[in-house]
Amino acid sequence: MGAFVTGGTGFIGKRLLRRLLQRDQEPVYVLMRKPTPEAVADLKTFCGDDGERVTPVEGDISKPELGVSAKHVRRLKGKIDNFFHLAAVYDLAAESEQVAAANVVGVANALAFAKTVRAGCFHHVSSIAAAGLYDGVFREDMFEEARRLDHPYFSSKHKGEALVRAETGIPWRIYRPGIVVGDSTTGEIDKIDGPYYFFKLIQKIRDTLPSWVPMIGLEGGRINVVPVDFVVAAMDHLAHLDGLNGRTFHLTDPNALRVGDMLTALARAAHAPAFTIKVNAGLFGLAPPALTRGLMALTPFRRMRKMMMKELGLPDDIFMFINYPTRFDSRETQKLLRPAGITVPSFDDYAWRLWDYWERHLDPALFVDRSLRGAVAGKRVLVTGGSAGIGKAIALRLAQAGAKTLIVARDAEKLDLTREEFSAQGLEVKTYSADISEPGQCAAFIERLLSEHGGIDILVNNAGRSIRRAIENSYDRPHDLERTMRLNYLAAVQLVMGFLPGMTERRSGHVVNVSSIGVLTTAPRFSAYVASKAALEAWTDCAASEFLDRGVAFTNVNMPLVRTEMIAPTKFYQHVPTLDPDEASDLVVEALIHRPARVATRLGRFGQAVHAVAPNMGRIILNTAFRMFPESAAARGEKEGEVAPTADQIAFTQLLRGLHL
Repeated sequence: MGAFVTGGTGFIGKRLLRRLLQRDQEPVYVLMRKPTPEAVADLKTFCGDDGERVTPVEGDISKPELGVSAKHVRRLKGKIDNFFHLAAVYDLAAESEQVAAANVVGVANALAFAKTVRAGCFHHVSSIAAAGLYDGVFREDMFEEARRLDHPYFSSKHKGEALVRAETGIPWRIYRPGIVVGDSTTGEIDKIDGPYYFFKLIQKIRDTLPSWVPMIGLEGGRINVVPVDFVVAAMDHLAHLDGLNGRTFHLTDPNALRVGDMLTALARAAHAPAFTIKVNAGLFGLAPPALTRGLMALTPFRRMRKMMMKELGLPDDIFMFINYPTRFDSRETQKLLRPAGITVPSFDDYAWRLWDYWERHLDPALFVDRSLRGAVAGKRVLVTGGSAGIGKAIALRLAQAGAKTLIVARDAEKLDLTREEFSAQGLEVKTYSADISEPGQCAAFIERLLSEHGGIDILVNNAGRSIRRAIENSYDRPHDLERTMRLNYLAAVQLVMGFLPGMTERRSGHVVNVSSIGVLTTAPRFSAYVASKAALEAWTDCAASEFLDRGVAFTNVNMPLVRTEMIAPTKFYQHVPTLDPDEASDLVVEALIHRPARVATRLGRFGQAVHAVAPNMGRIILNTAFRMFPESAAARGEKEGEVAPTADQIAFTQLLRGLHL
């Protein structure tokens, strides 16, 4: 005698097969849609079958009596003690027709086949979803009491279980696992489902905020999560006990966590900020349902919800688990499992294993080409100010990554030298001489690129002018504002608007602005420069909102102090820690690869946070720095007069590395 398993190639099914093979020497037959030699070999290797105990049977649960050939039916008749039916669609987002075909029709076909081969017992793997969204405690002997079965998945599991319960031609047992997650000892799982939908959100929080920052989370209802190794061990044990036919078993956690507590455990596992303050999710139910439905009927609200869910990687149906109303009584099953030492491990004890396995093997980011070549190869990329400093370093990285690199600058001689340097390395770069701060030249340059290249795919607004001069020394210098605005803001915007029509038509494009850390920290002495960069960022933020659905991305890079010709007039900077152009280009490369709204250093984000939370404190710090550091000789209109920095000044610049002072 032996066992027959449908869904034996699935996540739970493979592990049940392995468990069955450890029990005795009886054969195990596995229904497979396409039993290729490779697929069979992989299954046997996983299960540890080094002989001929695992036998594939070609078939399909969507076909009458599983579509198994008459030859196999004759061979199997009277030789199956236990028929395990695991094959099903477990995806909440699957189409209702697909769900019904697998979870209802598939059960009927499996039952018919089990009777045909005269199986000893039909073991049906259902789900806690068969209870619907029952409000209260759902016992193992309850079925008809299920409520709110509107969701196709819930309805299909209930209907499938009803078919088994109505069966009188073969003994049966029903198993209702909770939400199955990875192995509690290895974390292994093969797909993202259930709690895993929250992993990406937690990861984003972790990558954005320090772990000590307290977070506000939801308390939520109790969500019943069980590891796959418990489910498999429990099924195997219960299936081989005598006298249990006609019963239903809840393979659930008797101490199910609330959603908020589960997320807190995962946050700890991810070293992310903990959700220390929890809000009762029931408060969201105070809004009248008619109002909620009315808002979601409006196109703007539907689009916003869809885009937010996509950004967070959450399926639409995830919210029904936030206030999950059902608790599952598994006391009778626990009594049967306890003598065998089979218990549900505490989620806190294995959450880190789930997280570790997901981040190493299933994180969607692992399957995205995050190289610069993957982002820019073959694309037309324009870098302004590309003949020197940061722009030149960026252009070199782009050319090495296979981009069709274009650079523009005023100095024709520097452009020629840059082209020759690139050529010596076997790299090609197209150079253009133009003063883009002059509107006429900028317009002509745009037309030339449209004519010669048909537009561009990526624009890096790098060209800029910086002025380090206190406002009290600028009362008679309004042209400082005009000069910086002309290049840093107006020219950049003119270029973007020149190339945007082509980007929107292709529904693809990326604009990267090399801005300044000064915008986040409001650095003194740089009022003209910071104002021009802030204007560009403000315009960019508006454009990003307008073109989000046109496939055009915008990124601001808040660059710290960089050792270039721009800062050369301030001799004091020779004693200040700065980035070199190659290090600065790393920030732009990050922008090109990941296309975030902003790329900034930790110091920049800290300054932004200080100004948001305690603006007066931020001004006290910056005023102290302003008075601590001298005006440069160039800013005073003098050729000499620089003094060596003091010990206090050096210590301050080391503490705030990269800040404009």
